Amino acid sequence: MTPKNELLFCGLGGSGEIGMNVNLYGCQGKWVMVDLGITFADPQYPGVDVILPDLSFIEDRIDDLLGIVITHGHEDHIGSLPYLAEDLGVPIYATPFTMGLIRGKLEEEGIANRVKLKMIPMGGNFQLGPFGFTFVEMSHSIPEANALLIDTPYGRVFHTGDWKLDKNPVIGNPTTPEGFMAIGDKGVDVLVCDLDQHLQRHRVG
Repeated sequence: MTPKNELLFCGLGGSGEIGMNVNLYGCQGKWVMVDLGITFADPQYPGVDVILPDLSFIEDRIDDLLGIVITHGHEDHIGSLPYLAEDLGVPIYATPFTMGLIRGKLEEEGIANRVKLKMIPMGGNFQLGPFGFTFVEMSHSIPEANALLIDTPYGRVFHTGDWKLDKNPVIGNPTTPEGFMAIGDKGVDVLVCDLDQHLQRHRVG
């Protein structure tokens, strides 16, 4: 499948589950990946500690992959990078704290000099082919958690990553209903968010 003049979403992991977050967006012949995490095994897999996502879909289209954009530094969003990033062969984009965690993992694996890292400031934006990315700070349990505003010729996506509504977060700045409404007022065509889990986990609403 090659994206045509359209906007496609393909979840390779993390949708409807906690862990192993890997999401693809396709547009005008190109793909971008958001997050590349692991999930932790349970007793039905004796002797297995972690599980990596199946990337065969994008590996078959590797020449069309432009980059990997990371929302934040939890293992279910970055844990597969040391094992899969070199083979994918595209740059990784992340904010400074998250990039520090990623660099440490790549150094432990001995591949830090073989993976391109592109650090983006908090609130920063950049362009990857037909995709425009803007980092949006969110409240979470780790520094520099971000949502992504993804602009394409065929619509704007608000990809939340992990978040919580918290007026007085221990880390970072508050995420508020007013902040969400301000983003919506600017125009959002698609919301990508594991809403049910976050409503339950953070007791929102």
